Amino acid sequence: MGEPVTVNIPHKLGLDEAKKRIGSGIHTLSDVIPGASLTDHHWEGDHLHFTLEAVGQRIASDMHVREDEVYAVLELPPMLAMFANKIKAKLQKEAPKMLE
Repeated sequence: MGEPVTVNIPHKLGLDEAKKRIGSGIHTLSDVIPGASLTDHHWEGDHLHFTLEAVGQRIASDMHVREDEVYAVLELPPMLAMFANKIKAKLQKEAPKMLE
């Protein structure tokens, strides 16, 4: 099992606007991990499921969009777990930009 990285991203946009902005900015998430690419994403209600791939590793991820926050979870495979703190810091910095 990998290392989960979790981040809460507060916002004041409301549910629908937050989902709209995340949907149009999802491609920027690959910038969180150098060399990563977004390979899949789909919505199930207010949950965005997406997959990033980096250095041959798959990172299964979710964003749970709520009225006043987005809760993001990236499941890092063991090979990337050693970078969990750096990835979390970068995610905390970059993810809010999707909501701008």
